[in-house]
Amino acid sequence: MVLEMKVPSPGESITEVEIAEWLVEDGDYVEKDQAIAEVDSDKATLELPAEESGVITLKAEEGDAVAVGEIVCLIDTGAKKPEEGSNSKTEAKKEKEEAPKKEEAPKREEPKKETYASGTPSPAAKKILDEKGIDNQEVTGTGRDGRITKDDAMKAVPSMGTPTGGSRGETRSKLSMLRRKVAERLVAAKNETAMLTTFNEVDMSPIFELRKQYKETFKEKHGVSLGFMSFFTKAVIRALQLYPAVNSMIDGKEMISYDFCDISIAVSGPKGLMVPVIRNAENLTFRGVEAEVKRLAIRAREGQITVDEMTGGTFTISNGGVFGSMLSTPIINPPQSGILGMHNIIERPIVKNGEIVIAPVMYVALSYDHRIIDGRESVGFLVAVKEALEDPVELLMDGDVKKALEF
Repeated sequence: MVLEMKVPSPGESITEVEIAEWLVEDGDYVEKDQAIAEVDSDKATLELPAEESGVITLKAEEGDAVAVGEIVCLIDTGAKKPEEGSNSKTEAKKEKEEAPKKEEAPKREEPKKETYASGTPSPAAKKILDEKGIDNQEVTGTGRDGRITKDDAMKAVPSMGTPTGGSRGETRSKLSMLRRKVAERLVAAKNETAMLTTFNEVDMSPIFELRKQYKETFKEKHGVSLGFMSFFTKAVIRALQLYPAVNSMIDGKEMISYDFCDISIAVSGPKGLMVPVIRNAENLTFRGVEAEVKRLAIRAREGQITVDEMTGGTFTISNGGVFGSMLSTPIINPPQSGILGMHNIIERPIVKNGEIVIAPVMYVALSYDHRIIDGRESVGFLVAVKEALEDPVELLMDGDVKKALEF
């Protein structure tokens, strides 16, 4: 029996996928539930498992866009499983190699025909090229067999810059469907929103002290590190509750506001940027936020993230600081109206109590849609984030550190 495998629907509103990579070859024997291909949708990269065991026949090539419900391969479920260390494809090749070969008549040697090598200049062309200081390899010959003619040499222009003799090759590769969709969304965000960015700086000394004092105990008790993301997520939730316009988005002529905080976190995955969502982050503790950030980041890096885990989100946090970014203007993740950019932490001179001191400082940036968020809300929101990060014990932990960290 031959089974027709069709493209399953990876999620609502997705009508086609792209074959990113076949993990098996045509004619291989595959086991049921074995991953046979990676497919890209406009939201995620997913693995395609074999529906039954048997010999596979591929019906689509890598890079092909295939509609949901279309046949991508056939599986002959009646085929016998090959012995260990072999498969149907290699066995067929072996049989072909072992088949008796027909005797071939000896080939008659043709007399060699003298031709000009491609790229060889004529004497007149060589003189002109030497005068111009142009190497033969920089000129494409239009004469017979690629010979460089006098006319080619006359038209040749010396290359700009100092010749180095180094490689000047280039490669082209097709963008994945996910990367193309990300590009479209980023361009749309720039073109369809009134995006502005406001900046501030945060003295991270209080958080450094808390992490220095409690991070080992926190990790021993909860199995996750006490990182910066839990503090920033908590600070963002507090600011969103103070300025609900930032936790809103435009839908046509209406503004939708939310009484919950679904925080999208930008993480780097093998296929590019992924933005999984922490649902109802307002109900999570420091331990809960850190555990969810770790879980989603691992799933994104291993290519296991699902469309549902990246759908929605009311606000985004992007941490460019892990790559060394000092300052940036993050782009809104539509249809959201705001995104907070975190950056690297550098010791800088700041003024405290009238004195110049050295402190670990992070620059933060809020990009926002000015169509529904005014300057008062945007600046106030970022100041609220700054205040919470500089006084985390009182504003994020209600004055009780051990209770907040669940000790």
